[in-house]
Amino acid sequence: MQKFTHGKKMDIKVKAVTSLDSNAKRANLFAAKKERITLPTYSDDLEGKKYHISKFLSHPSGIAAVLNTKALQSFQPLDANTYRCELPKLQFLNFEAAPSLDLRVTSTDEDCLVEMLSCKFEGSEVVKEQNNHFSAFMINHMTWGVAGAESFLEVDVKLNLTLEIYTRPFTMMPTSAVEGPGNIMMQVLMDKLVPLLLQQMLQDYDEWVKNQSYSLKSGF
Repeated sequence: MQKFTHGKKMDIKVKAVTSLDSNAKRANLFAAKKERITLPTYSDDLEGKKYHISKFLSHPSGIAAVLNTKALQSFQPLDANTYRCELPKLQFLNFEAAPSLDLRVTSTDEDCLVEMLSCKFEGSEVVKEQNNHFSAFMINHMTWGVAGAESFLEVDVKLNLTLEIYTRPFTMMPTSAVEGPGNIMMQVLMDKLVPLLLQQMLQDYDEWVKNQSYSLKSGF
């Protein structure tokens, strides 16, 4: 269980857990990525102050950008700030699995927090059975501010996976034989995906500001 401080006053503990066997051998995998990008400076005629990044991240367009809905197979709201995200199907050997994530997005004037509440795979009975052999935790904390004359957006992403080792030959190996390559693979993936997500979010933010300003001037 990890403890995360959201804003100044709220402590949040989050973990998406499946029914792991408490006596089984488990591999713990971890990856993290912190990245900062410069935010554009909008002139007064584009209502730069009115369309601050905090306004964008609390708007439906901003939430769609945070969830990267363009890359999803589908997504639907479960309540006011929780969403079910279906990723494209994955092919592995003769198996096909569709990852399904429940994510909660909490935006304030100071930050934006994305928490993974659950993670499971849809597919055949064999694929569904794997949901009983892992647990997952993910949190993405976004903050913004000013450094010198430039505004910035910073993301801090952490991902943990716990895998139950229950098939040969892996049960005969030390957990380090799974954790070593697994951690490397997860970190490479994180290092590649986080900058891409940030760049896409920046494009979506720019488009949103211009659309909002145009609608305001047009009287729509």
